[in-house]
Amino acid sequence: MIAFVSGTVAALAPDTAVIEVGGVGMALQCTPSTLSTLRVGRSAKLATSLVVREDSLTLYGFADDDERQVFELLQTASGVGPRLAQAMLAVHTPDALRRAVSTADEKALTAVPGIGKKGAQKLLLELKDRLGEPVGAPAAATPAAAGWRDQLHAALIGLGYATREADEAVAAVAPQAEAAGGTPQVGRLLKAALQTLNRAR
Repeated sequence: MIAFVSGTVAALAPDTAVIEVGGVGMALQCTPSTLSTLRVGRSAKLATSLVVREDSLTLYGFADDDERQVFELLQTASGVGPRLAQAMLAVHTPDALRRAVSTADEKALTAVPGIGKKGAQKLLLELKDRLGEPVGAPAAATPAAAGWRDQLHAALIGLGYATREADEAVAAVAPQAEAAGGTPQVGRLLKAALQTLNRAR
C-alpha cells in the first residue's frame, strides 16, 4: 500500500498530477480542488489510495488523510467505485459529505454527476453509520459560493495558463456558476473553462 507520495510536481492535467519521486513520474488521479493547490516545479505531498484492477493499477491523490479515508469509506457502499467516490469529493468536501449523510440531504448527493434520487437514498442508508459526524465547523455559504472564482483561477494557473487566459475563462463560466445557485461545483466549471480556452486557441 502506498500511503503518500512526496516529490516535485512534474506536470498537471485537468484530472491528473504527475509527481516525480526518485526519478520516476507517478500519475495520480486528483480532484480539481486538490489540483488547484499544486504548482509545476514545486514540491508536494499527497495522501494516496491505490486501486487495483485486473487490467490496471490506479493511484488516487488527496490533499490530506481525511479526504483519502472518506474516499475509501465511500467505496464500501454498493455501487460506488473509485470514479464515483472521487466525483463525490470533487463536488463536496469530506465534512460536507458527512453533513449530507448525517442530515439525510438527498439534494446534496444528487448534485454529484452519476447519482440519481434512488441512488442518493440508497447511499444515505448505507453510509449513515460509516462516515461519522462532521469534524469541522459548518462552512459559511456565502464565502464558499464566492470562493469558486479563486479556486477555478488557481486551478487554471496551476495547469499552465496565463493570468489573462485564466481571467477570461473565469469570466466566461461566471453566468453558468451564478445560474447554478448555492455553491457552484468547481469540477464542472473547470471542464467548462477548459473548453472555452481550447476553443479560443
